[in-house]
Amino acid sequence: MSDVAARRLAEERKNWRKDHPPGFFARPERAADGTVDLFRWKCVVPGAKDTAWAGAFIPLAMEFPREYPAKPMKCKFPKGFYHPNVYPSGTVCLSILNEDEGWRPSVSVKQVALGIQELLHTPNEKSPAQSEAYVAYTTDRASYDRRVREEVAKYPPPS
Repeated sequence: MSDVAARRLAEERKNWRKDHPPGFFARPERAADGTVDLFRWKCVVPGAKDTAWAGAFIPLAMEFPREYPAKPMKCKFPKGFYHPNVYPSGTVCLSILNEDEGWRPSVSVKQVALGIQELLHTPNEKSPAQSEAYVAYTTDRASYDRRVREEVAKYPPPS
């Protein structure tokens, strides 16, 4: 299945280069020998304008299984990232990344990146992954917003 995955990822890369949302970044990593590793991508997801996350440029790793696109990629923010739908490990909890929920082989890298940006400012209260952020978001929004501002400060625009 990895031939199918490699072809699809090459197509995703080509499509991303032609048309990607402003402020976003996504590209395959390079292996130690300098070759492109289509199964591991470095990305940046910007906080959406007019939200508490505005101004943040958050690094995100995408790891694609050999069974891609039959199985979804895993997406990870830095370990300890503060958000109700991000596990302490950094793994993003989003329905379109779950093969038992919203994943479909037709879902693109662009759709996932945009979905993650949307999740940042519109957490899913029905799918908490991190108790501290979830409790603050649901019971003390001022405290939650303060912590979000601290997160934003950790991820300034690239220079």
